Amino acid sequence: MSNSHLFLKSGFPRAPLQNGIGRYICQLQRITLKYCKTSGSSKGMREFLEHELVDFSRTNPGVVVYVKPRRHRTAVMSAEFLNGEKTLINCRNNTRDEISKWIQVLKQSNGRSEEMRLRKHWHTDVPSVQGAWTPFTHRHPSTNVTEFPSKQLSKLNENEPSATEKLLELYMAQRKNSSANGTPTRPEEAK
Repeated sequence: MSNSHLFLKSGFPRAPLQNGIGRYICQLQRITLKYCKTSGSSKGMREFLEHELVDFSRTNPGVVVYVKPRRHRTAVMSAEFLNGEKTLINCRNNTRDEISKWIQVLKQSNGRSEEMRLRKHWHTDVPSVQGAWTPFTHRHPSTNVTEFPSKQLSKLNENEPSATEKLLELYMAQRKNSSANGTPTRPEEAK
């Protein structure tokens, strides 16, 4: 087993800016596409710029796209996110489809905070003295020594009437009151 996870940042799972609680906010703020106009390794980037960049910009108006030609350099994507994180992706010899897939990955991520070693799989801003709730928190201690399957615990608890039974009781009570007052219970009877 390797210890490479020790070099990752550690933290708790979180939604950036409470994302998803109200409305979704795309975390990709800016993307810079750098390429060479003549190099063969930038061919996929040039094809993406010619065929798919305008459609991407129309469908994602919240993402700013910069195009930067550079001589004799390999194709690179640089992404900046709302939380200040930056990501570089080398696109040397990538095809047009691979570049569009990488852009979709960047659009759906929130930077390097996804590469975080989780201290715990849950986090709360207001911790409880009593500990985390579980389904067994308020169970009677006798279930700890019960042998399963148990016929007594398998029975359905019918202490409360169902919603249908409650509605039938209300209907019968209303019908009883209306017949005692002499008022009709149905609209047909009123005629």
